[in-house]
Amino acid sequence: MSSQSPKNWRTQFTPWRAAGTKTEGGGTADDVVRETGWVFNNETGKSLTLADFVRTGDEEVRRFMRHFGLSTDRLATSTLLEIGSGIGRMTAAFTNLCARVIATDVDAAFLERCHQTIALHGRPERLSTVHVADGRTLAVSTDSVDQVFSYIVLQHCQHDDALALTSEAIRVTRSGGVIMLNYRTWVPLDVVLIPLGVLVRLLWRLPLVGRQLSTKRWATRFGWQANRLSPDEVLDHLSQRGELKYLTDVRVLHSHRRQRSVRHAGVSVGILKRTNRSHWWLVAQVSK
Repeated sequence: MSSQSPKNWRTQFTPWRAAGTKTEGGGTADDVVRETGWVFNNETGKSLTLADFVRTGDEEVRRFMRHFGLSTDRLATSTLLEIGSGIGRMTAAFTNLCARVIATDVDAAFLERCHQTIALHGRPERLSTVHVADGRTLAVSTDSVDQVFSYIVLQHCQHDDALALTSEAIRVTRSGGVIMLNYRTWVPLDVVLIPLGVLVRLLWRLPLVGRQLSTKRWATRFGWQANRLSPDEVLDHLSQRGELKYLTDVRVLHSHRRQRSVRHAGVSVGILKRTNRSHWWLVAQVSK
């Protein structure tokens, strides 16, 4: 089974299902990246290789860990959980840095390819995978990991699923650990993008053209942006569930190209260079 069951299927995951189907069709690792790379980092082309693909992840992982204050010594003894690993673009770097890595994804076929990616470019003995079958629950024990990381993933989930996964990140992280979660928020262009996204997701449901359309990069650019969450929406959710009290050193990091503030006391707001103006990060220590 390469994706969620029809009962639980989220339309915005259709490109993942299409790409996951391609990964099940055989071919070399480079072939898979050339066919599905656009799902993970917007790169596609006949010359793209798995090594190139993973290299982009290596660079980003090291940059983010440095900005978030996680030293290589600290990571070396840590268990890190990645929400939305795909076929392992960033997971490979995490296995080279961390003692143990738990890669999670909504598509089981991607997780199989993730193992193959790590076998070539990481430390396979440090990797385990978990299928997020319902799109919102992590089948991982409470207080069992040191860090939770997610990048350009939660924006593709349904609104409530993204919030549920945020709560799950706190649940599975032990006291003293860190969550690093990336979200997409509103920008003026969303006045056009949101209606287009709804239209594309409706087209994906059509029996004849939907599957083919879901393999087109231009269509996925509109259709997979399923939600927008502001920092206050996420913080309100955590506060209402009594989970915000478990977070200390809470930081909201965003692009230098926009102004941002939050309603909640004790939350610092700062700039993270090279961040898309529509993206922001929630970085916090868990203290239970």
